[in-house]
Amino acid sequence: MTQVKVVVDEVIGQINRNIFGHFIEHLGRCVYEGIWVGPDSKIPNTRGLRNDVIAALRKVKPSVLRWPGGCFADDYHWRDGIGDPAARPRTVNINWGYSIDTNAFGTHEFIDFCRLIGAEPYICVNVGTGTPQEARDWVEYCNFPGDSSLARLRKANGSEEPFNVKYWGIGNELWGCGGSIPPRDYAIEVRRFASFMRDFGGCGMYKIACGPRGNDPCLVRRDWVLEFFEGMQTQTLSDGCRSRVDGFALHYYTRGAGGGGDVDFTDHEYYWLLDAALAMECRIKQVRTAMDVYDPSRKVGLVIDEWGTWHLQAKGDTGLEQQNTMRDALVAALHLNIFIKHADKVVMTNIAQTVNVLQALILTQEEKMLLTPTYHVYDMYKQHQDSTAVRVLVDTPNVVSEGDECIEVPQVTGAASVRDDELFLTLTNNSISDECEVQLELLGVDIDAAREVKIEQLKSGDARDHNTFENPDIVRPESRVSSWGKGVLTLPPHSVTAIAVRLK
Repeated sequence: MTQVKVVVDEVIGQINRNIFGHFIEHLGRCVYEGIWVGPDSKIPNTRGLRNDVIAALRKVKPSVLRWPGGCFADDYHWRDGIGDPAARPRTVNINWGYSIDTNAFGTHEFIDFCRLIGAEPYICVNVGTGTPQEARDWVEYCNFPGDSSLARLRKANGSEEPFNVKYWGIGNELWGCGGSIPPRDYAIEVRRFASFMRDFGGCGMYKIACGPRGNDPCLVRRDWVLEFFEGMQTQTLSDGCRSRVDGFALHYYTRGAGGGGDVDFTDHEYYWLLDAALAMECRIKQVRTAMDVYDPSRKVGLVIDEWGTWHLQAKGDTGLEQQNTMRDALVAALHLNIFIKHADKVVMTNIAQTVNVLQALILTQEEKMLLTPTYHVYDMYKQHQDSTAVRVLVDTPNVVSEGDECIEVPQVTGAASVRDDELFLTLTNNSISDECEVQLELLGVDIDAAREVKIEQLKSGDARDHNTFENPDIVRPESRVSSWGKGVLTLPPHSVTAIAVRLK
């Protein structure tokens, strides 16, 4: 029997609510059709933004939303997306299929969407084809409360009050689509851009630099991180220096031929993908350890602003669309458990992407919308937000899969947090075929044997199960109330479980 011990009085750290962040890009049907349909659409909308998507996202309490990319960000010029929509230029999306972007969805529409779903905006500025002047002006346009020309322009475009955007990314994937810039050269660019991106509105600007590509061990190992921070030198860590940064962003996708297709995968490919997801923990430790060489007091936060599954079907010419199965739900839960376990290291993460692209929470088809298994994981895990992460000790056997390579993954993983005298525990059973009995024990608290426990489980008959527009509720969570009893809980195969226990 698997043993799970929650050490309630052993605190890891405060869980930053931004760990439950999201990401949208002008890519395929993520923004257009997925979020933006226009005010004249027959699909119910608020100022052009889909009402069904807004309502669904509000329910999972999204903390922060990153935009406009992704690779798109480093060829996006923000002035193209303001003013009269009918007069906005039609631009070529050079990163994703040379499609035409009408720029109907720009800064005002993005801020409107963030406010409607309850998320903080996180804007990534253009370093690749842009300038420090352009980035500086975008910040002023968004945040300046005074009577400058750019503030007047914002007001003329419909926003009397400043947007107060706190989170700003300085470029995206500069090692690749953002300009193929070596880390030392990028550090120079960051110092230039950050120097002029001033806190115009006093809302506490948080500047995020691009970190390494997590899928490339050479970049993660030490090279990119150490060379970037050496290039930044003491300017990164000086609170009084305008060229400092506050966050450093790692990207890591759970992807590769070894994982098979989105719904067509073998049992061995199932385990391959889960093993790849578990590698996120190693990436976090590697990057944070390298950052600590130049930032031992951890003034710069570790951000993971792109992560998720990337299956073989998801290609640029198809808008990176893929289905979302129970296996994807397990990947999401594994990642969130890891982020919570490392709440002392990770300050923000953004799953890629919110609607219709890669590991989407929501899929749309004209007027129809469905919630994916990944969406349900976020809904189940939202109670962790702003809670205090505590230690979880899991003694569980490994599940072994023999194939071209031998893969071993722990059968059970978990994470726990405490808030307002309530313990919240999330567990995964990673076995594709076997249920698992778990003996739960709470250390550091007294608990009545008849204590009421709320249990929510996401499970299905097959790990390949997924929701469709014809049947959108094939995979959905089930809830029940139970007594603590002997603290024994059965986890179905390939399932995610959330447990809430009152401690007083």
